[in-house]
Amino acid sequence: MRCLKAFGERIMARDPDRQAAEIHIRVALINRFNALGTPDIVRMA
Repeated sequence: MRCLKAFGERIMARDPDRQAAEIHIRVALINRFNALGTPDIVRMA
């Protein structure tokens, strides 16, 4: 929940379908940011 609130405290859309779409977009952004920040581990031995 803390990560979702990082994009804003409130949902701007009023229509339930648009609210769901807005939350899906926020979750997709969070997943993308997490993927960019995850290091690739290469085994050396």
